[in-house]
Amino acid sequence: MWVHRSGELYKDRPIVVYEYQKGRDHKIPLEFYKDYKGILVTDGLQQYHLVDKLLPDVINANCWAHVRRDLTEAVKAADKKDSNSVRQSVAYQTLQKIGEFYNLDTELKKLSSSERLQKRQEVIKPLVEEFFVWVKQQVLECAVPPKSKTAQGLNYIINQESYLKVFLTDGDIPIDNSASERSIRTFCVGKKNWMFHNTANGANASALIYSISETAKLNNLRPYNYFKYILTELPKHCDEKGNIEPADLDYIMPWTEQLPEECRKPHRS
Repeated sequence: MWVHRSGELYKDRPIVVYEYQKGRDHKIPLEFYKDYKGILVTDGLQQYHLVDKLLPDVINANCWAHVRRDLTEAVKAADKKDSNSVRQSVAYQTLQKIGEFYNLDTELKKLSSSERLQKRQEVIKPLVEEFFVWVKQQVLECAVPPKSKTAQGLNYIINQESYLKVFLTDGDIPIDNSASERSIRTFCVGKKNWMFHNTANGANASALIYSISETAKLNNLRPYNYFKYILTELPKHCDEKGNIEPADLDYIMPWTEQLPEECRKPHRS
């Protein structure tokens, strides 16, 4: 199940789209994003870098949360053996350095895009540049065993450097794609109970339904009321063959102001 969603920092018309596919080949995102112009925040899989190379209007940015995974595993493993030496380990120091500018970026979420970009350039960019110099130094000095989790994590950082720095160029780019991870959790929680996932048609149907319900949630709507409303409105626009002109449906999109009040969640004071 592929998940495509608008950036966490983009509040105007948030959307999440689920898409069932039988594989993870680069041709799948290549087809989906063929008409897209903008930033694509992902993990470091080569499939996404190919999309970046083959589609001139797409820029691939990497997720900093994925950077921490091998390093976190290294710290956990070291902690089981000798908790006293963990703080001196390269993996722990690397996570601390990442955490420093991660925390700074979190504090910028309430700013406008332009203000966030300015602060990133002034405060976070120097830390990131210093961080990459430090990481390369650890690898050159053979500070860690070459086949260890720590070494894998450091080499991943070095190999993805250009992609990891993209968030510094645009205030709307999130530092990670954790929002997408949260969006896919719905399927992970319930999939064992969903018998219709035994078929591709069932998976496609669930992808469609959850695209609507999760997008409704992102736009502060009540999913049940929203479904009730659109299922009442859709038949009004069907021709004799059951086809609908997409332009006729603008007024029922989850971000439109024309939706009835019963579809909206109450504002919290």
